[in-house]
Amino acid sequence: MARNRRAREAASEAVVEKVDGGLAELMPDRDRPRAWTLLVDGAPQSHVDLDDPTYLDFEYQRRLGHIADLVAPAGKPIRAVHLGGGAFTLARYIAATRPRSTQQIVERDTALIQLVRRELPLDPQARVRVRGTDAREGLAKIADGWADLVIADVFSGARTPAHLTSTEFLTDVRRVLAPGGYYAANLADGPPLAHLRGQLATAAALFPELALVADPTVLRGKRFGNAVLLAGDQVLPVAELTRRSASDPHPGRVEHGRGLRDFSGGAAAVTDAGAVASPAPPPSVFR
Repeated sequence: MARNRRAREAASEAVVEKVDGGLAELMPDRDRPRAWTLLVDGAPQSHVDLDDPTYLDFEYQRRLGHIADLVAPAGKPIRAVHLGGGAFTLARYIAATRPRSTQQIVERDTALIQLVRRELPLDPQARVRVRGTDAREGLAKIADGWADLVIADVFSGARTPAHLTSTEFLTDVRRVLAPGGYYAANLADGPPLAHLRGQLATAAALFPELALVADPTVLRGKRFGNAVLLAGDQVLPVAELTRRSASDPHPGRVEHGRGLRDFSGGAAAVTDAGAVASPAPPPSVFR
């Protein structure tokens, strides 16, 4: 099996396989010899460079990487929970930039886990545990105050499941976080941004400090796209996050404080009883 994988890498052939969530494709990156993009049912999920796990290609993953860099002093090991596995991109990044970190990945799609483990194996020295279960069920098994960082990047197809958008879900996230820890979430929405505003209101019900990073055109409601939410119980490193986001290949804008409250526009927090999945992107997003 390892010989087959090496042969595919050398030939840069795509890998296509049925997983629980649909049709998974690992597409070679023609510009980087051992880099791959994971798509599920045509929706890009992750990009991984096996030679350089610190390279983050997707703009939202770069923003999550900035947050991982700022959660603790550079190089210090942390304890991180990843809700949603994809190709384990952020777990690889943290393992490379913060050696000896302890991480847990919670991914419901066990067939996808097997595919990624086989084709894009983790560094055997990385302290990463992968649980094949629903994100909320896996989160419930993590001890109080265990995590310095919880990253939520969960999509069923191209939509975040409803039960991962509520105050009840974030209550458990808050329970798992250590004092001073960060919660970061990849949120996807388009005009009129009702879902994004609802998620900000939901996070504000649990966390006193919030910031949001996104492409300015997304924040203006001009197109569908990703926004990264950062939440915590202490003052956030907004200035440094702003500097890093502005210097990215695709610069992002950071909203916080009064500007973010105004952006939320009086939206109500979401509870389990009224939760719905995030909106599906228009077909043009993946063309």
